[in-house]
Amino acid sequence: MRPRSFRAFRLTGALAMAVGVSSPALAFSQITDEDGAAATRQGGIVSVPLPPIPGATPPADAPPAQGAQPGPTPPAAAPAGAPQVPGDAPAAPAAGSSTPSAPASPPSAPASQLTPDPAKPGEAVPQAPQGDPDATTGAPQASDVPPAEILYGEDKLPAPVRDLRRKLLEVAKSGDIEKLRPLLETGSEATAVSTSDDGQDPIEILKNASGDGQGVEILAILLETLDAGYVHLDRGGENELFMWPYFTQVNLEKLTKPQLVELFELVTAGDYERMLGNGSYDFYRVGISPEGRFEFFIAGD
Repeated sequence: MRPRSFRAFRLTGALAMAVGVSSPALAFSQITDEDGAAATRQGGIVSVPLPPIPGATPPADAPPAQGAQPGPTPPAAAPAGAPQVPGDAPAAPAAGSSTPSAPASPPSAPASQLTPDPAKPGEAVPQAPQGDPDATTGAPQASDVPPAEILYGEDKLPAPVRDLRRKLLEVAKSGDIEKLRPLLETGSEATAVSTSDDGQDPIEILKNASGDGQGVEILAILLETLDAGYVHLDRGGENELFMWPYFTQVNLEKLTKPQLVELFELVTAGDYERMLGNGSYDFYRVGISPEGRFEFFIAGD
């Protein structure tokens, strides 16, 4: 016989920005024209010849540059210290013009650093990964968990379980709580009749829990519990167990009316409403191992 433990049934989670280094600005005295002469001042404003804008068509009357070949004029390099003009930037205003230039657009961040704004229409929103939402956690979906099989009677009970159930029913009908003592397990794996293991005599615990003080009411509860349907848990596993009533393993919100009748044989409608609020059955239940050990007779969730 393998050692068994059912204690679990008893006590039941910068973005780093690159800083560009600009070239040092030139003093007015350092700006020269194409011939190397210092730039002239007109009305207090330095007049510096601007290079042709890439992609722009020069005026028809503009003289060709010295040494230029017929055909499209290649873009000239900007003077040292002058900002580079992107190919798609608007034309710069002529020297002396009072029209302010449009501010330069900030550099675009890499696509991987952009956060789509759902409030802005037209922007693409990343799609969530396709597949099972529980795939990352490995947790089974509710639809994958089969409903508990509800069993009645003793036809499917192993002989040791059937024999102990019959003895418990006989004691319950006698009304004498002391007759229950020989059926209670003792030692380190004693039958649990209370959530606290304080060494108190189990029969005294049951008497104190009984409304009449003599254990008669608790025997009636034992009788009704063993007459209810049951479930067979962890079949063939280390914690295999037969448990009454089956309400411990079903959704109380989905009980049929006949099942509610079975439940109300054990508890009141008020108790049922409390259980719905708590989310589980919390009245007495009985557990018997396949070897016929009386594992527990206890209330709780």
